[in-house]
Amino acid sequence: MSDDLVFYTNPMSRGRIVRWMLEEVGAPYRTEILGYGTSMKAPAYRAINPMGKVPALRHGGTVVTECAAILAYLADAFPEARLAPEPGHSDRAPYYRWLFFCAGPIEAAVTNGVLKVSVPDDPRMQGMVGYGSLETALDTLEGAVAGVEFVAGGRFSAADLYVASHLGWGMQFGTIPKRPAFESYVGRHLERPAAVRAREIDDGLLAQAASAS
Repeated sequence: MSDDLVFYTNPMSRGRIVRWMLEEVGAPYRTEILGYGTSMKAPAYRAINPMGKVPALRHGGTVVTECAAILAYLADAFPEARLAPEPGHSDRAPYYRWLFFCAGPIEAAVTNGVLKVSVPDDPRMQGMVGYGSLETALDTLEGAVAGVEFVAGGRFSAADLYVASHLGWGMQFGTIPKRPAFESYVGRHLERPAAVRAREIDDGLLAQAASAS
């Protein structure tokens, strides 16, 4: 455990994505479990993240919030883990592309789908929402993962971790359809040792999180 790297989370949150990343990085870190509506909204934590939500990461005197940003930060802060293509390498472009495609269009499209927010069948309106339509966004992502092991070059990266997390979570809860390309891609990555460890850690913290809420 380390006070240099502090992870603020709840095991029933997007913090599971960051937990997996931290396990891939392999650096020592300390976990702070926050409760919804209690410690997550308290002044002490709002000083770290004014949004009052998790996850957040403190690395020394630096604070990072938002899952995709935390993953990108960790990949660069711990280059020895080799979770991002080197700056300037051609693989850096697809790495950024698919990491932030999931953080932007995919998350927005899926969330609107869950909330039954429909986009009018009008090209001008679809252009305004950025993702066009849920089907278009998912088709685009399917094209990126179909028949490939990694979305950015020849090795696993933080982009794969984020894409696999989104797809796995969505398919588990029925917000993303179980397309064969999605299932094949996710199945490979969720069996990585760090992914398994992360799930076991967070599952073991569920009772503590319930008492904190």
